[in-house]
Formats: sequence, C-alpha cells, structure tokens
Amino acid sequence: MQIEMIVAVAENGVIGHGGKMPWRLSTDLKRFKKITMGLPIIMGRHTWESLPGVLPGRLNIIITRSKLDLPEGALVVNSPEAALEASKETGSKRVMIIGGGEIYKAFEAQADILHLTKVHAAPEGDTYFRLSNPDAWHEASREDVQAGENDTADVSFVTLRRT
Repeated sequence: MQIEMIVAVAENGVIGHGGKMPWRLSTDLKRFKKITMGLPIIMGRHTWESLPGVLPGRLNIIITRSKLDLPEGALVVNSPEAALEASKETGSKRVMIIGGGEIYKAFEAQADILHLTKVHAAPEGDTYFRLSNPDAWHEASREDVQAGENDTADVSFVTLRRT
C-alpha cells in the first residue's frame, strides 16, 4: 500500500494553532479534497475534532485511545498499524495521512509521497511539522499560487517523493 501524507505548513513550520489551521485557504481546501477523495484518510483525534464532521467520499480513520461516538463513515483504531490494516480492508492501494503533528511523525518513515502546501506566511502556532530527514525526499513538482479571493496567503503546492 502506498502511504501518502498531505499537509499545509507555514514558513515557520506551523500547521496549527489552538486546534485550528491559522489561515484561511480555500484554494488549498479544494486541492485537499481533490487529492484525498475516494481514499481512506488517517488522522489523530485532535484533527478529527477540528473537522465539521465526516469528510464524505473517504473512510475517516481516527487513531486514538479515547472512546468516541462516531457517525457512519468514521472508524476508531488505537494504533498506526491498525489504521493501515483498516485502510487495506477498503481495497484501496493508497492511503492518505492528514494529520496532526504526532500522526505525521508516526508515518513519515513509511511514507512514499508528501503533498505539501507551503503557506507563505509565518503565523503564531502550537503545532509544527518538520521532516526528520529532508534529504530522503526530492521535489517532483511545484506550482506557485497567488492568494485568491478566499485565501489569506500565497502558497506553493509541492509534491515530494521519497528518494
């Protein structure tokens, strides 16, 4: 199974603040939906709690030891290994890791592709993303995008592949 991560990260490494994203990026949300649609998505409890509900068209797999009352389309597991097993049961050959910080760390060594949105801003935050071994990745593609009407910053969409 191909493991892919998708993350929006500011120039200072921030990916979250107070359980939310510290920016408004409609352009990035559209890209996120396009990339993740139809795939199982794996996230931690804090990421799950930041969402408005189940992301439709995707099996939402939440890694947590907490008991959660979940709607149809969401599943709780207690480990990264169990999350991958649940993903395989969907028949998908790809799985998408969508956060947060600890979940990215748990899967980084196994990931094949990183869909990175570089947010050209340096907001205040309390959750960070940094690759533990940046030399293990090479840039496969890049698209620089100016902030649209519903965006608070310019971004670069970068696809990294494991070398």
